[in-house]
Amino acid sequence: MVAEKTLEDIPGVGPAIAEKLREAGYNDLLAIAVASPGDLAERCEIGEKKAMDIIEGAKLCADIGGFETGSEILERRKEIVKLTTGSKAFDELLAGGLESQSIVEFFGEFGSSKTQVCFQLAVNATMPEERGGLDSDVIIIDSENTFRPERIVQMATYLGLDPDATLARIHVARAFNSQHQILLVEKAMELAQTMKVRLMIVDSLTSHFRAEYVGRGTLAERQQVLNRHMHDLLNFATLNNAVIAVTNQVAAKPDAFFGDPTRPIGGHIVGHTATFRIYLRKGKAGKRVARLIDSPNLPEGEAVFMVTEDGIKD
Repeated sequence: MVAEKTLEDIPGVGPAIAEKLREAGYNDLLAIAVASPGDLAERCEIGEKKAMDIIEGAKLCADIGGFETGSEILERRKEIVKLTTGSKAFDELLAGGLESQSIVEFFGEFGSSKTQVCFQLAVNATMPEERGGLDSDVIIIDSENTFRPERIVQMATYLGLDPDATLARIHVARAFNSQHQILLVEKAMELAQTMKVRLMIVDSLTSHFRAEYVGRGTLAERQQVLNRHMHDLLNFATLNNAVIAVTNQVAAKPDAFFGDPTRPIGGHIVGHTATFRIYLRKGKAGKRVARLIDSPNLPEGEAVFMVTEDGIKD
């Protein structure tokens, strides 16, 4: 059996630089191979030229950059796990639930139950895999101060779970601005080294970016920072075989800057990086409608579900 390669196997990486890499959260070859030279140089306090050499060396050691056959990719996709939403109709819309190694974006107007869906996913993720869970800890990045532990207790109790044990597996951090939000993804990567984290929730993805980058003149900079943030989330999903669930707002009114009123904030950057995009809206008699807008392999469609005191149901 071939011994697994370590950071010290990268050409030019001795014990001192390996230590710096690990302290900065780069614990395996893949994490380094997919890093940007600027980020690596800044976080490890090394020159950008050195960072580029290390990344190239990591790509060679991890055998990144070569072509794979479709059969090899299909084999690797067998590692993917699915997380139940709590609603059979909603799960069927997603061919069995939310897929790991992907970003799932829930967008909709105020009151469309985006946060409620995220609470339910957080509870469900702590359940065993045979119940549609991930048997995992959960990280929540809360940018709008909407996390309510009482709601988790209600949902966990209904599912026959120990509410205290469920809450102990959910790790919440309040993001105070967009830079703090980006930093929390790095902190989450460190946390995932010490425990199994298969679900990360960002609620909401865009509110800080929207508040801080105001007007047309800041649009390019906002999109650049948001792009980096989205790719950090995608890296987390890939490296930890995790589901990333993000909520997003829609433009409040049609205008030249934000477009039509049901269009999510973030434009093409969010649109192209999110793997699955789901539009949530209110239906009649307290029902909610989930519409799958975009997916790499599933047809567009709708599912109807209820949000009750006990959680998400059909």
